[in-house]
Amino acid sequence: FMDDGVVVESGHPRDVLTNPQHDRTKSFLSKVL
Repeated sequence: FMDDGVVVESGHPRDVLTNPQHDRTKSFLSKVL
């Protein structure tokens, strides 16, 4: 997952989508899922 051109979270897509670690990823997913 990228934020402002910087990779803030990476990993297997299932892991990123079901258990995000970074606050920016969590915020984004809460709005789109």
